[in-house]
Amino acid sequence: MEDRKRFHLRSNILVVAFLACLFGFICILYNAQVVHGKDYLAKSNTQVTTTQTVETSRGIITDRNGKILVSNEETYCVNFDPKEVPASSDPDVSQKQTIACAVLRLLKLCQEYGVTWTDGLPLSTEKPFSYTLSSVQSRERTYLQRYLADRGWSETELTETTAFPLMTEKLKEELQVSSRPLSANLLFQLMRKDFDIPEDFTDEEARLAMGVLYELSLRTLPKPNTVNIPYEFAKDVPVEVISILHDGNFDGVSVGIKTVRQYNTDYAAHILGRVAAIDTKEERDELNAPYAAAQAAGQDTSSIHYYQPDDKVGKDGVEKAFEKYLCGLEGKRLITTDRNGKITSELYSIEPRPGDTVSLTIDIDFQEKVEKILAQSTQTMIEEDGIEDRGSAAAVVSVADGGILALANYPTYSQRTYLENYTELAENPGHPFTNRALTGAYAPGSTFKPCTAVAAVGSGVITTTSTINALGKYTYWPGYQPWCWRRTVPCHGRINVSQAIFHSCNYFFYEVGRLMTIDVMGEYAAAFGLGQPTGVEIWENTGVMASPEYSQSQGVPWVGGNTIQAAIGQGDSSFTPLQLANYIATLVRGGERYGAHLLNNVISYDGSETVLDYEPEVLATVNMTEETLEAVKKGMGELASKGSISKYFADCVVTAGAKTGSAQLGDSNTNGVFVCFAPFEEPEIAVAVVIEKGGSGAAVASTAVEILNAYFSDSDIGAMMVPEGTLLP
Repeated sequence: MEDRKRFHLRSNILVVAFLACLFGFICILYNAQVVHGKDYLAKSNTQVTTTQTVETSRGIITDRNGKILVSNEETYCVNFDPKEVPASSDPDVSQKQTIACAVLRLLKLCQEYGVTWTDGLPLSTEKPFSYTLSSVQSRERTYLQRYLADRGWSETELTETTAFPLMTEKLKEELQVSSRPLSANLLFQLMRKDFDIPEDFTDEEARLAMGVLYELSLRTLPKPNTVNIPYEFAKDVPVEVISILHDGNFDGVSVGIKTVRQYNTDYAAHILGRVAAIDTKEERDELNAPYAAAQAAGQDTSSIHYYQPDDKVGKDGVEKAFEKYLCGLEGKRLITTDRNGKITSELYSIEPRPGDTVSLTIDIDFQEKVEKILAQSTQTMIEEDGIEDRGSAAAVVSVADGGILALANYPTYSQRTYLENYTELAENPGHPFTNRALTGAYAPGSTFKPCTAVAAVGSGVITTTSTINALGKYTYWPGYQPWCWRRTVPCHGRINVSQAIFHSCNYFFYEVGRLMTIDVMGEYAAAFGLGQPTGVEIWENTGVMASPEYSQSQGVPWVGGNTIQAAIGQGDSSFTPLQLANYIATLVRGGERYGAHLLNNVISYDGSETVLDYEPEVLATVNMTEETLEAVKKGMGELASKGSISKYFADCVVTAGAKTGSAQLGDSNTNGVFVCFAPFEEPEIAVAVVIEKGGSGAAVASTAVEILNAYFSDSDIGAMMVPEGTLLP
């Protein structure tokens, strides 16, 4: 009985509590919907929530010692939003006219303080107006083409050679003309009317405002694959202008902070590369291919960067090669504003994630020294003979793992001053934008002879102790009898493979080349990586190894003389300095060819984890015994210590092995080619140097010795250097 009373008591308490909660809930609903319903309704009607993409900072690039080569710097940017321009109190002034006035006021301030702004309209800014289609990028022509088509004015496909777009039938009918091109002046008049630019604007003022209004209109075109994105009016804006904008009540203007790429070195320009806006829809589609594939497969895309049309991306060098690590991941932010445009709440739905840190194999201090050495040697030659279009290149590779320690070119440039010096650089007869170390293909000359020697021994044509009597003139064929470089009889006499390399005897290599055939020679050259991709992550020329197939593709018959010329590095063969350096590294490594590479590792932006650690990759193995290696090294070592170039190596701080080469250019000039490795007993690095029209390889030897000395004399250990003002991700 007592238990039943307690049960009823607890039940009554629970019922009362439930009724109390229900009553409280009803009161809250009554208060919200009846008492304050109108207030909340007004607030809900005036508050606007929008989603913004939040830019992230690009990952930094360092050298092998952690020295920062490329980073980011915060700068002020100015945005213009026409929706934030309040309507005029004058009923006779349209909203478009009010926006045009706001734009012109902003432009005049920028003109006063020398601030440049975004204006991609390919129309001259002064009268008489003319098209500038030939001087703009393809994306600017594509944007104008879309704009004209959207307005129904022209459907002409615009190229850099287009003089005038043609009017559509609809426009001709509106203008009551039979046939005429859409002239620049007519386009100006049509756009002035389209944007409703006030009549009191001069034509020059109208054109200024028109450029901004045109940019704004592009972002709202109802076309496929066009994303609505904010208009960034100007970037890298001085603080004094920002202060005026804050204090001057400029309608439609907002100030933000943007990161821009900061180059902290004047060296390694061809390696680092640059970033720029996406040029074409095709380029953007290629960049977004991983995102599209994941989306199509129904996978989560939150960890994949989606590229917008105005994004800056790597265009060349490691900026392009490692784009997927450097790009980072943009964030998403929900912003609520009231009727006055004031932000009432801000919430990140996705936090932005900065790009990863990419560490390269190069040593920037050593890179600087190699570039200076190469420049000094080449400039001295230019001063002596006046050949101003001469260029040169050097490549230094680690024997241990194929890592690239330096890639130098002359002439070169600085990524820091690339834009302001562009015209001067483009007109330089030495073509400083050319990455000769990776794309310059040169006949190797006698530097190819160690490859021929290894192939001859490996194929059984000779042994390391076999001798051939070098007579001077090679008389195997009645009609073609080339001489050794030493035109004497007797010539080098009876010599073995080591002596043949030491003397660089053409006769010896003519004979072994003929005996083993071009097929065997080509097989060994490919194993050494000559005429093959090196594995480097940035764009390279793969070069050519002479062969009957290549000659036939050029419409030239293959004859016996081609084989013996290929054996001494002449003829069709052409290789890059990096290929030559990696070939020598493969040789002294014992035959294992590692892929040449610039990537050391990738670390997460906060340093918490290693995203990728490069592992050396064996691409091929050369059929070579230790005895063969020692015989070839002996010839190269004696050339450096006792041969024709020993006077240069007398000042070398380490023992080394080397081989000279001179590649004939069909006139009186020859390219100077030189390869070497050091130290002789336990090689650490392999070096290749090419100086165009530099004469014999011996003339280039001093340059190579300076590079060796720079590497082995420098005991400083690199440390991370963070320049003032640098923004770390």
